[in-house]
Amino acid sequence: MGAREARCGRRDRVLRIKRLDHFGVDVVDLERAERFYAEVLGMTVQMRLADQVLLRGGDTSCALYLRPDRAPADPEQVKNPLGKSHHAFEVAWDELKAAPTFFAERGVPYHAPIDWGDHDCLYFMDPDGNLLELVGYRPKVERT
Repeated sequence: MGAREARCGRRDRVLRIKRLDHFGVDVVDLERAERFYAEVLGMTVQMRLADQVLLRGGDTSCALYLRPDRAPADPEQVKNPLGKSHHAFEVAWDELKAAPTFFAERGVPYHAPIDWGDHDCLYFMDPDGNLLELVGYRPKVERT
């Protein structure tokens, strides 16, 4: 047995993940981040503590963690977002198509939608420079 197998245990047993329950991001200003996730992404506060806020939108929860000493993110990362660590939200096709105008009106940095065939994605940044993505699947066309 190799070192990797020894660390991971038996190969014939795996844990079965049901879904992503929540994700967390570090923020410098908790109130500003809460406002962004609520007003831009429509998430609602589920729990608020002194140094964190848990929000929910659709089937997704997001934890905002106060980190005043966080190093500033590179604002240029949204210009070339592919291959960078991020969190993605699925939205309706119409929502994705409206997102560029919506973000431009609010001063949210974003990358033009990328066509992946059956879906498009659009990368954007929260006020702390966390890279996020919207994914919208094309409606299926009924063929007669």
